[in-house]
Amino acid sequence: QVQLVESGGGLVQPGGSLRLSCTASGSIDSINTMGWHRQAPGKQRELVATIANTGGTYYADSVKGRFTISRDNAKNTVYLHMNSLKPEDTAVYYCRYSAVRANYWGQGTQVTISS
Repeated sequence: QVQLVESGGGLVQPGGSLRLSCTASGSIDSINTMGWHRQAPGKQRELVATIANTGGTYYADSVKGRFTISRDNAKNTVYLHMNSLKPEDTAVYYCRYSAVRANYWGQGTQVTISS
């Protein structure tokens, strides 16, 4: 079992920044990918960004150039640095841990972009 604890969501004005954190604990595989997905009201959950234990990253087109994903393997923590936030970035953001044995989701953290 792997547990994921997210933090860092909140309300910010358009153009602002936020940093999300997700820490994994439990039976962590050395080879894994961690990432962030988001789900806006009335929409399907979508992939935002992922980062492998090797450091390889992937970004959705909608966040390229604005969001940066990073991780601290020693702390089993992944971060999502979000800049130039737009109202359309408003969603519940979910952390995901993926490994050969299993996939896990965090409980989600609300991000609201509004003036």
